[in-house]
Amino acid sequence: MSQGMPSILVTGGAGYIGSHTVLALKRAGYEVIILDNLVYGHRDLVEQVLQVELIEGDTGDRLLLDDLFKTRKIDAVMHFSAYAYVGESVTDPAKYYRNNVVGTLTLLEAMLAASIKKFVFSSTCATYGVPEFVPIPETHPQNPINPYGATKLMVERILSDFDLAYSFKSVRFRYFNAAGADIDGSLGEDHNPETHLIPLVLLTALGQRESISIFGTDYPTPDGTCIRDYIHVSDLADAHVLGLEYLLKGGESEVFNLGNGSGFSVKEVIAAAEDVTGRLISVKECDRRPGDPPALIGTSEKARKILDWQPQYPGIKEIVAHAWQWHQHRHKY
Repeated sequence: MSQGMPSILVTGGAGYIGSHTVLALKRAGYEVIILDNLVYGHRDLVEQVLQVELIEGDTGDRLLLDDLFKTRKIDAVMHFSAYAYVGESVTDPAKYYRNNVVGTLTLLEAMLAASIKKFVFSSTCATYGVPEFVPIPETHPQNPINPYGATKLMVERILSDFDLAYSFKSVRFRYFNAAGADIDGSLGEDHNPETHLIPLVLLTALGQRESISIFGTDYPTPDGTCIRDYIHVSDLADAHVLGLEYLLKGGESEVFNLGNGSGFSVKEVIAAAEDVTGRLISVKECDRRPGDPPALIGTSEKARKILDWQPQYPGIKEIVAHAWQWHQHRHKY
């Protein structure tokens, strides 16, 4: 580690996007501490791969936060510890408002009390709701259609108000579909339950699932299936390091979309997976799911321009290939 490099607290750093960002921070020379309640995070990946200090705890625990900020020098916080299952947010909104909003507010108040005023926030394109047009810029109206998206939008509003009242500076990243795995195969996507398309397709290729379901084949898209903007998780992680550096250099609060600006359909993802794995993947065609827009594609021109962010892995085949490498390693196939 470089002497005198800033020390960063990463909440949710044992999870999917958080762990990749911790790796990117380490590679850039930063000191990193993870705070994670391990509800969805993986202790083994922190201990074996990331090898940074892990504090097991919750962002809603003010006493723990106060002690953490008193006993360690923290220069900025990156916040990934949200619950992120859209369906569950509809059936159990209380869980989402308590963790995603109240937990975040508790963290922000503890930061203010410790005079830490630089914050990188993991937001989502779900704050836009059903798009009125694509590609979606940051100025697109925000009308979330589920409690998950609503909790993220609420935190964005809190951050705007905190900037105005307390000069609390934040970078808010609205991601599109995070996918893939670190290119060395040591980190990847491992949710339980798993709801994301690429890992579900690869688990089918591994024989751990019988088939992959396509929800709707009659959308107004070239092949009738939904189109999504897949962004490599390592490219996301790099953007977070750039966002942090922007704040550390005195940048004003900003919001950025993170996506590739081009989309791939469900059928294209499955075809890419068959190509990468060399295996036939069994498909089950089902009815549409309510609330699934035909296409979700974002423009990330602002992040490219202001942060000089350049995605390194925009192709769906390389995203799937990196994920396949991880899945084979993780599932000891």
